[in-house]
Amino acid sequence: MSYIFPPLPVPTVAVAGSEALLPVRRIFCVGRNYAAHAREMGKDPEREPPFFFTKPADAVVASGESVAYPPETENFHYEAELVVAIGRAGRDIARDTALSHVFGYAVGNDLTRRDLQLAARDKGRPWDFGKAFDRSAVIGPVHPAEQIGHPDRGFIRLAVNGEIRQDADLSELIWSVPEIVSILSHSIALRPGDLIMTGTPAGVGPLAPGDTCTVAIEGLGEIVTPIGPRE
Repeated sequence: MSYIFPPLPVPTVAVAGSEALLPVRRIFCVGRNYAAHAREMGKDPEREPPFFFTKPADAVVASGESVAYPPETENFHYEAELVVAIGRAGRDIARDTALSHVFGYAVGNDLTRRDLQLAARDKGRPWDFGKAFDRSAVIGPVHPAEQIGHPDRGFIRLAVNGEIRQDADLSELIWSVPEIVSILSHSIALRPGDLIMTGTPAGVGPLAPGDTCTVAIEGLGEIVTPIGPRE
């Protein structure tokens, strides 16, 4: 078989304690999965079922890599998130067996062009330009669940230039990891290499060129993202 142009490399994320890489197939994101964040976005967390959006696999950025301030935005935001890496395929997965499909967990930062996202939301349009842009998914090394277990509590924090902006606990997730995996799998068949960004706590806010953004989750370490000049 020949191609009209060379195929692009497969996007990957690191695996903690290993030279191996995890190939990324898709990135799913859960919207408004912490009650306080739902409220700061003007929504009622008690009334809305979970919903999902996506980022392209090649939006992945490793910890330590600089991210340029993206084009067409004046309100570029951080969002600290727990990332779930799927390691075993499945569809219509029961909640009680969902964790058997999880390979591991990582620290993530769901970078967002907030002004574009909110403008699209207010017009009833897709969020793609606000969420699914280049280099918008900072994801650290994946820690295998067989080594660390399945974290369901522990701090999740984000700092900008050393100042804490988000500080919550994983136990505050509205929809737990088993519930998220199960619900998503009833709509879309999950495959190894799928990543799920599970939502962000309250305290989202802007980044500027020259900032350094750090996200830490208990037991998973931290990721660091310098923000470069505007593209």
